[in-house]
Amino acid sequence: MFEVLLLAVALSMDAFAVSIGLGAKRQRSPLSLALMAGIYFGLFQALMPLIGYLGGKGVLGWIEAFAPWVAFLLLALIGGKMIYESFAEGVEEDIAHITHRVMLMLAIATSIDAMAAGFALTLLDVGPIIACLIIGVTTYLFSMLGVYIGAKSGTWLESKAELFGGVVLILIGLNMLVN
Repeated sequence: MFEVLLLAVALSMDAFAVSIGLGAKRQRSPLSLALMAGIYFGLFQALMPLIGYLGGKGVLGWIEAFAPWVAFLLLALIGGKMIYESFAEGVEEDIAHITHRVMLMLAIATSIDAMAAGFALTLLDVGPIIACLIIGVTTYLFSMLGVYIGAKSGTWLESKAELFGGVVLILIGLNMLVN
């Protein structure tokens, strides 16, 4: 269960970082934007790992002997991408207005990585529905918190959140190789 919580926190860091950037724009009231970000990001972060899990279950029989290596590789790639992105400018800079369509696109973009990470759920000793609910609720809470942090203090924490999430994903992948 501890690995699922770590995975949930690490996967939510992309949405957290974007939420900080959205909150810093101050285009809406923090409460309405926090609810919007929490719902969109939380829902997609819960659904995408489930899709990845179901896909992983389908191919697990073929690659069972290599499954820890595949999980490590996927988590290392996702973590590396998050670390790389932590040094780049956020996409929120280009957004003129925060609409439902924009939030949908951001939710999809921040949760694609979670689909690949969903494969790792096939190797954990937790039911996929429970794991995805934990990931979704964690992302919901971090997204809401991110909007408030961004509204109060700007974007100084944005890149640090992505860096932290990337490092944690790589460490989870390494742990899967060792265990």
